[in-house]
Amino acid sequence: MTVQPALFLPHGAPTFALSPGHAGAAIQKFAASLEKPAAILVVSAHWNTDIPMLGASRNPQTIHDFWGFPEELYGINYPAKGSPELARHASKLLNEAGIEAGVAEKRGLDHGAWIPLRTLYPDASIPVAPLSLQYRNTPEHHYRLGEALASLKREGILIASSGNLTHNLFHYRQDAAGTPSYVIEFRSWFREKLQAKDINSLLNYRKVAPGALEAHPTDEHLLPLFVALGAAGANFGTEFIFEGVYDGSIAMDAFAFHSI
Repeated sequence: MTVQPALFLPHGAPTFALSPGHAGAAIQKFAASLEKPAAILVVSAHWNTDIPMLGASRNPQTIHDFWGFPEELYGINYPAKGSPELARHASKLLNEAGIEAGVAEKRGLDHGAWIPLRTLYPDASIPVAPLSLQYRNTPEHHYRLGEALASLKREGILIASSGNLTHNLFHYRQDAAGTPSYVIEFRSWFREKLQAKDINSLLNYRKVAPGALEAHPTDEHLLPLFVALGAAGANFGTEFIFEGVYDGSIAMDAFAFHSI
């Protein structure tokens, strides 16, 4: 069985589901190049719990956890089957690694999960289990989650984490003309450190990356990336699926991390 990569995908504003543009086309092209995974473990920036939780619903609900957007968005359904088996297996792997984890029997798919999943596999043909974040915890903690779950890739499980490489909603709402300099600087720094496999700098991005505090006033939209990085292992190659910015300040960069 082919070892699956670990992905970091953007979900942008909810309107990305209606107008995926060049980012969506690049992600779909990448998905077509993959061997079809047995299931997907999806990590969303929009599910926060005290300890890692795995969604084990057999038929996960499509959650429309946003307000004030076009009515068409609220009619979208992503009818993927759930994978309670994957949820329980992943929970067991985390507990065996010394990370307390649990199972949420009724958890659905929030927009940070179903939007990238719908971009990858519009036909919703692959079973899925969501994994939560811990907003109050560190990038190191989320990297450890990925490390503990890395063996799933050898079982044909695609690990798909979703957030955004930059995420400052104040600047997005301001609809400022052009791309702020911090977005350009932060994206360039992050790509450079990924190519150098400089995990220590990446984990400490808030202290060392230019524009870090403006790019991420809070951590949650970057924490999924560290789960994907941990799953890739210390020796990995980065495939740049897409590079670009939407709406002036929302970086839509997409990466695949391949274990070497």
